[in-house]
Amino acid sequence: MIPLKDNIRSRSFPAVSVALIIFNVLIFIYELSLNQAHLSVLFYNFGVVPRHVFGFLTGEAGMLPAIVPLFTSMFLHGGFLHLLGNMLYLWIFGDNVEDRLGRGNFILLYMAAGLVGAMAQIWANPVAAEPIIGASGAVAGILGAYFVGYPRAKVLTLVPIFFFFTFIEIPAFVFLLIWFLTQWLSGFLTLGAAGNMVAWWAHIGGFAVGAAVMLIMAPRERNRQRQGV
Repeated sequence: MIPLKDNIRSRSFPAVSVALIIFNVLIFIYELSLNQAHLSVLFYNFGVVPRHVFGFLTGEAGMLPAIVPLFTSMFLHGGFLHLLGNMLYLWIFGDNVEDRLGRGNFILLYMAAGLVGAMAQIWANPVAAEPIIGASGAVAGILGAYFVGYPRAKVLTLVPIFFFFTFIEIPAFVFLLIWFLTQWLSGFLTLGAAGNMVAWWAHIGGFAVGAAVMLIMAPRERNRQRQGV
């Protein structure tokens, strides 16, 4: 299923969401300027290598190679489709979450979800030597927040049916629940597997952070609406 748009209009311009998309695209353009050898070095130095983080926690590795990539990794992508998928979800769901939480809280949620998502993936395979890259954990946090904050919204979705495609409006609660269950099932099926290219547990961890943040913030929003603020 490919989401195309939702039916909730934001009340303000999603400046942070747009800035994040532009920044991720610019970093990807830089990646395209590198040859394969230099690109591999970039991913290894600024992507999250689980065994580096695990080594730091056990006192066997340095702090910088372990901690810095927890933040830089979420701005790197392994290919055009990887980037496109993350930015599409951020564009569709980010504006309303940013609108609800405010710009400051939104960027904090984005970074926290990316950080927790990376840690969840490290937990799933702490000795993996392959770098984890991508905004998937951070974007999953946005999805989790949307899941809690806008469950009755409708998502226009491109759905494949055998050899054909059709457009269906799916309630956001259903769309995102299916998305999350897919990540959860895939995460358990590949738990500890070597060479797994998709950071399923980063998605799960990020989603949980987003849902938790919105559960805390949403009552405040409802109170403001009752008071006419």
